Amino acid sequence: LKTGPHSAGLGMRFYTGGNFPTKYKNAIFIARHGSWNRTKKFGGDILAVFLNKDGTVKGTEVFITGFIGPDNNYIGRPVDVLFAKDGSMLISDDYNGAVWRVSYGNQKSASAK
Repeated sequence: LKTGPHSAGLGMRFYTGGNFPTKYKNAIFIARHGSWNRTKKFGGDILAVFLNKDGTVKGTEVFITGFIGPDNNYIGRPVDVLFAKDGSMLISDDYNGAVWRVSYGNQKSASAK
């Protein structure tokens, strides 16, 4: 599997949760840190990799973008992905020193009373 020129695929995890649509079940999510030595930056996203039953790559899809701004500068750099017990995705970002939480659909949250 090629993830792109100098895209630096760092962390990856299989998705076994139930928060995202069924097509992502057992897909591999890869955090691509992004290129550092290219005039036009590449990567800086989360890639979904779909597998055939024999484990070979069926296809890929960019799942999350937006870490490279319109001016070709980084506004975030994904390092790893992890899945929480609720099935949401956590993305570590070493550019901002942040962890982003990604979920699908309407999420119910507890309100303070």
